Amino acid sequence: MSHSGRSDPPGLWRDADFRRLWVGQTVSQLGEHASLVILPLIAVLTLDADAGRLGALRAVGQMPILLFSLLVGAWVDRWRTRTVMVLADLGRAVALGPVAASGLLGLLGLPVLYAAAFAVGTLSVFFDVAYQASLVRLVGRDQLVRGNSALEGSRSAAQTGGPALGGMLVSLLSAPVAVASGTLFFTLSFLSIRRIRRDEPVPQRLERPARVRRRISEGLRFVAGDPVLRTVGLASAAFQFSFAAMMTVYLLFLTRELHLSGTAVGPALAATGPGALLGSLLAARLPARFGHGPVLVSAAVLGDGVMLCVPALHGPAGVTVPSLIAVNLVFGAFGQLVNVTVMAVREAVTPDGMQGRVAATITFAGMGLTPVGSLLGGFLAQEWAPRTALLVTAAGLMVSPALMALSPLARLGRTLPAPGTHRCGPRRSAPERGSARGAAACGAAVGLLLALTLVLSFC
Repeated sequence: MSHSGRSDPPGLWRDADFRRLWVGQTVSQLGEHASLVILPLIAVLTLDADAGRLGALRAVGQMPILLFSLLVGAWVDRWRTRTVMVLADLGRAVALGPVAASGLLGLLGLPVLYAAAFAVGTLSVFFDVAYQASLVRLVGRDQLVRGNSALEGSRSAAQTGGPALGGMLVSLLSAPVAVASGTLFFTLSFLSIRRIRRDEPVPQRLERPARVRRRISEGLRFVAGDPVLRTVGLASAAFQFSFAAMMTVYLLFLTRELHLSGTAVGPALAATGPGALLGSLLAARLPARFGHGPVLVSAAVLGDGVMLCVPALHGPAGVTVPSLIAVNLVFGAFGQLVNVTVMAVREAVTPDGMQGRVAATITFAGMGLTPVGSLLGGFLAQEWAPRTALLVTAAGLMVSPALMALSPLARLGRTLPAPGTHRCGPRRSAPERGSARGAAACGAAVGLLLALTLVLSFC
């Protein structure tokens, strides 16, 4: 709760600049995550791409996270976040243009999709880091949790609902029109964010390369030395790696194993949207009542675990589609609860001057392995039956809650800690450092063992 008398939601929503940020961030995230499905579905349904090429396309789009996240984090901390976001939106709208034009001219091929996926992925890194750092520059710290809940809620809803929208656009429209619709989202975001009027201090922009490297190193050391942020990074890495692999197999499983059309896939995936809305409502109440740690672990177990039901589905669309809707509803609700709570924890424990670098470092840790995961998913789908490959990759999702359960993150209470109040400082003793590293190693080992046991039990 705020101590300044501005903690009620209307106080935040009366802020016109915050509303502009929220609208712009919401439609930009929706366009980004819809494009992540539109381009692969075009490759599968229009260009008849096999599992290997699909995995490669997804990996190309995710590669910028690994290549540029840390550099962008150091860079964003020295620039106006509004400037970064509007340029990223404009660039992504332009990047999708050649795909639509090639489709209209009958020249669409995988190289065009690869180029567009890499360009959109690169600019999305800039936008995502900038919007995460923008909130602390736009609102007071007393409104940070509520503001973050709104932004993270819309991001998570877009992350789950965007793929459903992308699937529906591809099934209902031609490929060029579906791609062009993505440019509309980025254009709307550009128009909204550029209207933000609040002055934002202009940091020094020019730095020597050595200085940039030092700032990147500071972000890495800060996250690695903080037991809560370190766990967030490890758990995020485990989840995103397995999720990237699973989604590559998932798209093939739905269309080629269950024989669902794009029209049927869209509503099934769209169930994550109402689920995300439910998760946002739960995130506003459950952590303050039961504690942030217990809520995080429980929600991750339930949300990730439900995906193990998907490989068991058989039968006609009348049976499988309602089942997929139920699974995605649960996945969206508890996944949203985890995302909102984690973001609130991360922002609460991070000093203002480190927000951009911490966001980029955790993005790098969490998303950096997604290209490898996508390639692995494509490889498994080629070497094994889609059902077996989906089971293996879904089981891998359980590593993330195992890491959280065996870490200090699980012990967070009802009140969010302030920056520096929970950290093991840089002068920890050797036994303390060993204990922290041992806990992380133990969590990783137990999580991997759990996943391996599940995999072997079904292979």
